[in-house]
Amino acid sequence: MAATRSPWRWLARGAVVLGAGGGLGLALAWTERLPEGPVPVAWDREACAHCRMHVGEPAFAAQLQLADGRVLNFDDPGCLLRYEAEARPAVHAAWFRHVREDRWIPGARVAFVQVSPTPMGYGVGAVEAGAPGARAPAEVLAGMTGMREGREGTP
Repeated sequence: MAATRSPWRWLARGAVVLGAGGGLGLALAWTERLPEGPVPVAWDREACAHCRMHVGEPAFAAQLQLADGRVLNFDDPGCLLRYEAEARPAVHAAWFRHVREDRWIPGARVAFVQVSPTPMGYGVGAVEAGAPGARAPAEVLAGMTGMREGREGTP
């Protein structure tokens, strides 16, 4: 007498395979989550995503986290602002190093004060919005556009 194969056996195997595949998918999704804060920078080893100079002065560093998971580092806040205006990437988050304190400021709470010198000569450093004399990112970017027209051939 031939043994009858139960359809439930195949169904159970299929459920195990689907469960394993789903678990693998969840594990991959978990490891590829977008960052929830600034990603550590390898100082003096990473190049600015805009001007290609080394990111070496923490007080002027900035970071753009893109929706596709890429993390771009910048050596000057002006480089990030210009890159974002020119490339128009899908942004997950932006972070700027405080010019006077050892901490990051989220892009939604950043403003800029004039400082000199800066790595690429944009003349701005990041501070918390609302700080005395601070200017909004859009105002700084508008000033950089005028500056660029007057300094052809500079970053």
